[in-house]
Amino acid sequence: MIDWDALFSMVNGLALIAWVLLIFLPRWPALLSGVLYLGVGLLCLIYAASLIGLLSGLIPNPEGGGADFTTIEGVQAIFATKAGTTIGWTHYLAFDLFVGLWIARDGDAKKVSRFIQAPILLATFMAGPLGLLVWLGLREPAARKQGRFR
Repeated sequence: MIDWDALFSMVNGLALIAWVLLIFLPRWPALLSGVLYLGVGLLCLIYAASLIGLLSGLIPNPEGGGADFTTIEGVQAIFATKAGTTIGWTHYLAFDLFVGLWIARDGDAKKVSRFIQAPILLATFMAGPLGLLVWLGLREPAARKQGRFR
């Protein structure tokens, strides 16, 4: 039986460490690879194993909650369980961290100051699509300076 509370805390801690490294440390190639594989990759592995285990019945879910993604009630039922919430949250953490890593690499490539990148990365960590939207708006002038396809 999985301790969903412990797994939830673990994925939160893993994501937080990866975000701190990404925002505050120099972006050496090894660090970026670590964030990608030990951060994003591990979150994806935890997500996939939990989801497949739960849907296949290999991991029992005493709280129930089927996988109905076709109605709002079905999605609410998924997130009404600790398993569903943990798996869904891990999904968000993995994708937001991947987007943050892309923003950091793109910002560095376009020579955007780390002081400008930091609040955007923090916004991406806290509210993924909001940070991405801000970055997409701010990156356009830098992209035009370098040529659109760089």
